[in-house]
Amino acid sequence: MTPRRLTLCADDYAQSPAISQGIVALLQTGRLSATSVMTQSPHWPALAAPLRELAQQADIGLHFNLTHDFANGPQLIKPLSHWLLLSQLRSLSRTALRDSLLRQIDQFSQQLGRLPDFIDGHQHVHALPVVRDALFDAIALRWTANSKPYLRAPERLGHPGDSRPKALVLQQVCRGFASAAEQKGLHCNQWFAGLYALQPEAGFTGLMRQWLHSCPDGGLMMCHPGLPASDASDPIAAARAVEYQHLSSQAFADDCLQAGITLGRFQH
Repeated sequence: MTPRRLTLCADDYAQSPAISQGIVALLQTGRLSATSVMTQSPHWPALAAPLRELAQQADIGLHFNLTHDFANGPQLIKPLSHWLLLSQLRSLSRTALRDSLLRQIDQFSQQLGRLPDFIDGHQHVHALPVVRDALFDAIALRWTANSKPYLRAPERLGHPGDSRPKALVLQQVCRGFASAAEQKGLHCNQWFAGLYALQPEAGFTGLMRQWLHSCPDGGLMMCHPGLPASDASDPIAAARAVEYQHLSSQAFADDCLQAGITLGRFQH
């Protein structure tokens, strides 16, 4: 089987210590090749240190947040339904979104001493209409022409996971994001996976095998692992534990080998 490279990215770093500790363990053992950070989290300053040591072996990006309330000062936080509706109506403030993103980028840079390797979004908000324009504005203000971040293109979903309706909605609300980004000279993934119900009974192991076998060379996949924790504020805590257990297992390593997959950093 022809070898293929996959960038496997764990979302939600810094959302909680348990999530972050699980992600660090997987990065250290080569079971992940990227993670994206929620820099509004009060845990972020204390959790930045391990990522400084992993910067040469993994992509470290920003997980742009508009929906998770950390309750630590002024934030532009609303339910996902708010952003879905008003983005389709083009009734959002591009300037306010840009400024929120700039603050999150600066919180990243303050701790790691550099800009993010990439930007994606919590619940994919970065790719919504108007929000994407604010994203392009922020990149133009913080990056030079020769060192821009790559972006996650959710509409290039290559596998619907266990929920075709959810996949169709995602592709529809993010439609046109990748082409708009690429017109501005920004790089995006050509294939994306990792979407599923985020429930412990969803069969993550079987879905991961399907994703690995359907992944083309250079694909990008999200995941949401974390150490087991009783966190009532995290609705997917049980699924995180299932993902962590599988990604840290020999079975996952064997599945990658059988599928001809090598985990690596994103390459343009």
